[in-house]
Amino acid sequence: MKYRYRALAFLFALSIITFLDRVCMNVVSKYVKADLGLNNEEFGWILGAFSLAYALFEIPTGAMGDSIGPRRVLTRVVLWWSGFTALTGTAFSFIYLLVVRFLFGVGEAGAYPNATIAISRWFPAVEIGRAQSVIWAAGRIGGALTPLLVIPLVHAVGWRWSFVVLGVVGAVWALAWYAWFRDEPAEKEGISAEEVEEIETGRNIKRADHAIPWKTIILNPDIWALMLMCHLFFYGAYFFTNWSSTYFQEGRGMTEDQSKNFISLSYFLGAIGCVAGGLMSDFLTKKYGLKIGRRAVAITGLGLSSIFFLAAGLTPDNQLAGYLLAICVLTKDLALPVSFAVCVDIGKRNAGTVAGSMNFAGQMGGFFITIIFGSVVESTKNFNIPLYLISGCLFVAALLWFKIDPTKTVDLKKA
Repeated sequence: MKYRYRALAFLFALSIITFLDRVCMNVVSKYVKADLGLNNEEFGWILGAFSLAYALFEIPTGAMGDSIGPRRVLTRVVLWWSGFTALTGTAFSFIYLLVVRFLFGVGEAGAYPNATIAISRWFPAVEIGRAQSVIWAAGRIGGALTPLLVIPLVHAVGWRWSFVVLGVVGAVWALAWYAWFRDEPAEKEGISAEEVEEIETGRNIKRADHAIPWKTIILNPDIWALMLMCHLFFYGAYFFTNWSSTYFQEGRGMTEDQSKNFISLSYFLGAIGCVAGGLMSDFLTKKYGLKIGRRAVAITGLGLSSIFFLAAGLTPDNQLAGYLLAICVLTKDLALPVSFAVCVDIGKRNAGTVAGSMNFAGQMGGFFITIIFGSVVESTKNFNIPLYLISGCLFVAALLWFKIDPTKTVDLKKA
């Protein structure tokens, strides 16, 4: 196996662990709320604390990866978040859990921007889209596995020890990553000279481009369009990360097993969407050019997801709503690897900073929808109103891709 695919295997495992730790709180929500006496609005703030912290620390952690490399940064990121994942199991009050989940978000911030940096350094440009699709498919697999693994674990040892177990898994990955990975393929012992040449001659970065283009990011309208698109995109993503279990059980009256099955199905289809989106984007890019290759997949995926979200909110049939929402993830996630591939397209050596900027905006969207969902449901007792909002956000996100141009590289000379 080529060494870049071994590096991708590490990132594949990282993405699975990331979503296991994120989605776990969604899956065990009824136990946490019952144990700590939380209503949906309070629980929304618990969930939102992660998103807010993640957003605030995305750009600096992505920039740090551009500066010192993803090997050390990802090691720190995973060890930090794994520690606070374990500490989640010690929660005894609303305030304590709020602080722990905020610090968990601080730790996990920068995981995907630094994974993007690793891909940009270890893969030629023509393989970026599919490499991104593998990472995001892994995240969806992690989401699909979470209810299947965590619910039996909760029944066996309780929700508190479940978080401790997940924290240990993350720490093991971090130590293995630091021991094996190197920031540049040429630094890795055992890799062939032929593979190093294949990577370095085919990638879209230059070794000397270490400046962080803050001014360019602030003034570049294309990056702002990318950030706004991701902000609206994540309204849909964070419904599934944080609220789907509550929606299915409290909003639709499903059993825990029914909810578990629909959550797993949603993320399983999301994995298919991620792989398909990356492959289709790379294929269309080769055939029609970068602009069409990226835009066509993203516009189609987000547009269809908008329609299915609306339909899920309108249907009175609970089973149909579950299947429609699962399809939402399939179509929505066609755009996910494309979005991060564009960060490499326009960011080059500063891909981590651009990805961090985009993901910062996305996480802020995740924070807002998490708070909005809990507040709206608590005040109206209507679980479908937030779905209509999400549908509209995804539609606007699809339209923004007409503005996003992956052929326009960030100009460091203007930074």
